[in-house]
Amino acid sequence: MPQVSLTVNGKQHTVEVEGRTLLVELLREKLRLTGTHVGCDTSQCGACVVHVDGESVKSCTTLAVMCDGAAVTTIEGLAKADGTLHPMQEAFREYHALQCGFCTPGMVMSAVDLVAKNPQGLSEKEIREGLEGNLCRCTGYHNIVKAIAAAQEVMHGRRETVAAAAE
Repeated sequence: MPQVSLTVNGKQHTVEVEGRTLLVELLREKLRLTGTHVGCDTSQCGACVVHVDGESVKSCTTLAVMCDGAAVTTIEGLAKADGTLHPMQEAFREYHALQCGFCTPGMVMSAVDLVAKNPQGLSEKEIREGLEGNLCRCTGYHNIVKAIAAAQEVMHGRRETVAAAAE
């Protein structure tokens, strides 16, 4: 069986996997990082989104062997070591942008990438379009969009805190 060496949330791992092992399986079953969810297994829902070398990917359709040598960030790796939440996580909490929470990890990871790639800022329409690959069956997206808009203000240095972005 092939070995995959990758850095996950800042920690180096070398794992033996079958060639058909999906990244989501490696994360959840081998590394016990269960924040990344499996929703559809067809790349439709976005619950499995992680970052590979800084890019959002749907880990349910990414082979683990394709990530050999990569840096992977999961929802567990967004907060700082001291427990301080990432601005996007803080915004989702502050704006009540979740209900059941199943889609939240993938939604947060997608939103972080979306905002990072758009330093000029995003309109409500652009945020909604940027989330087209993520499904939420509970919230209706209104608070999710508000949270992302607030977090982008902090991530791009236009506000100090998510609470200040709400003003």
